[in-house]
Amino acid sequence: MNWWNHTLFAQQTAMEAGDMLLDYFGKITKYKGKSAAHDFVTEADLTSEKFIIDKISTVFPDHSILSEESGFDLKGSDYCWVIDPLDGTTNFVHEVPVFAISIGLKYKNETVAAVVYNPGQGQSYTAALNEGARLNDHLIHPSNIKTLSESLLISGFPYLHDDKWELSFDLFKDFYSRSHGVRRFGAASLDFCYVASGLFEGFWEFNLKPWDVCAGNLILKEAGGYTSDWFGASMPDSGDRVLATNGKIQKEMENVLGNERYALFRSI
Repeated sequence: MNWWNHTLFAQQTAMEAGDMLLDYFGKITKYKGKSAAHDFVTEADLTSEKFIIDKISTVFPDHSILSEESGFDLKGSDYCWVIDPLDGTTNFVHEVPVFAISIGLKYKNETVAAVVYNPGQGQSYTAALNEGARLNDHLIHPSNIKTLSESLLISGFPYLHDDKWELSFDLFKDFYSRSHGVRRFGAASLDFCYVASGLFEGFWEFNLKPWDVCAGNLILKEAGGYTSDWFGASMPDSGDRVLATNGKIQKEMENVLGNERYALFRSI
């Protein structure tokens, strides 16, 4: 099946929700914490989510929906939309234009359509299964850099300050010393897309959620990149451990992540 019609629907929906987010941008004065002190939800998140869910429910009333703020609306369908209505809420609250709406469609547990849209920068990343990936309708591909030592990496850190949080900074220093550097932008869905379009060579993170990884994972793979678990298995849909690369530095990054000093991460 050609899934582009679903991708185009998701793209249009994301762009309309993005206009709503821009109406709030620079005007957020109230927000509340969720799982941790620095994990926020705002009226903008909730407005965007409601719009997206309502539109999907109108056009595809029998489809299941998994969304960050509302949870799982299970309808027993082979189709499930996975939604992050505002990825990068902390950036959004602080008026940093690095945030996105992420919408992925899974069919029988395989992601088949995806969009990650950053309204602050007018960037629309899209993909459909077996049809390639695009940025603003132009095909994209990862970089051709072949070694970790020549690579620029991107990552993120969890909100929960536990033993893994402390160890994650050792891992950050390890990769930083082996590469051209590491950046942290604060929106995982966009991090996949930055690797897909060749801005970065590799991305790793842990303790993400399905709505953080669903759309970005397909976009990177359709662009020609590679994703996995930290230890070489398939990347978990849960987002527990994510490794995403241009495909050429995959093994080098796996070798670092698989070092015994980071064995604590295997318990996630």
